[in-house]
Amino acid sequence: MKKLMNTLFVTTQGAYLAKKEETVLVRADGETRLRLPIHTLEGIVCFGNVSCSPFLMGLCGQRGVGISFFTENGRFLARVKGPVSGNVQLRKIQYQHSEDPILAAAISQAIVIAKIANCRTVLLRGAREEHIQTKVQLTEGATQLGLILDELKRPMDLDTLRGKEGEAARSYFGAFSGLISSQKDSFPFQGRNRRPPLDRVNALLSFVYTLLCHDVNNALEGVGLDPQVGFLHRDRPGRPSLALDLMEEFRSGIADRLVLSLINRKQISPEGFSVKESGAVMMDEEIRKTVLMAYQKRKQEIVTHPLLNEKIALGLIPHTQALLMSRYLRGDLEGYPPYRWR
Repeated sequence: MKKLMNTLFVTTQGAYLAKKEETVLVRADGETRLRLPIHTLEGIVCFGNVSCSPFLMGLCGQRGVGISFFTENGRFLARVKGPVSGNVQLRKIQYQHSEDPILAAAISQAIVIAKIANCRTVLLRGAREEHIQTKVQLTEGATQLGLILDELKRPMDLDTLRGKEGEAARSYFGAFSGLISSQKDSFPFQGRNRRPPLDRVNALLSFVYTLLCHDVNNALEGVGLDPQVGFLHRDRPGRPSLALDLMEEFRSGIADRLVLSLINRKQISPEGFSVKESGAVMMDEEIRKTVLMAYQKRKQEIVTHPLLNEKIALGLIPHTQALLMSRYLRGDLEGYPPYRWR
């Protein structure tokens, strides 16, 4: 359990939250583990087998403290709010920002800068680890990303910004094969493709991106934002545009590094993939299970949030960023601070 930005995250299985006067008690294994005055909280987020007393729910409703429930793996279940909810006002502000090209571009630019900087970090880390030929490939890719970051120092409209993001993606994925240090013949990579993925690496990337988008979507639901209305990704029926926006910050650090680790450590083998008549490369059930287990384990790793300077589980990063996005939209922050990998 951890308190971040006036939000209590409870991950201890079997924990019970109760009310004592104006205080929230967190009990586990027959003892009280934490006491927090209700006035210090804006929200409570519960993962897995965590329950709350009805009296605490009533107190939270009276004080405007939302309680969100997720499965242990992060699937959004429900959000409990009192009779006066700020979700409507928050979403109205979100919709206004989405329709304003200047405001939407400002948020999008912050996200794109963080995305490119994070991709560059992944390439530079790889360059420090691999042999000399790969180092040249990765360093050149990182240099190209650095040049694009320099261009992004000036404000841009959304169309120009999307063009720069596309240019950066081509440079990043153009160097990506240099990060594959083992099983190179079995896992060749010549660039990003999807719908359908045409090689094993792209099949893995697409699958993990889907898992990541699902988690970010749930985090946005938990703070009361509309995952369908974004800034960088425009609205389309059925597309979680805001979730796609926010996950740009996490693709390289969470998804890409996980895929590379699975390949380089030989945790997956090429025999678990098949090619359909259309050319689509598919994973079998065992590969999917292996990837899912590795993804859940990755989310349990402890990292230090660069802005909050707090040690938290990696799986909570989408939730902290969703909170920061909501605070920015409410006017509590001057700008949205995206996640930057150290």
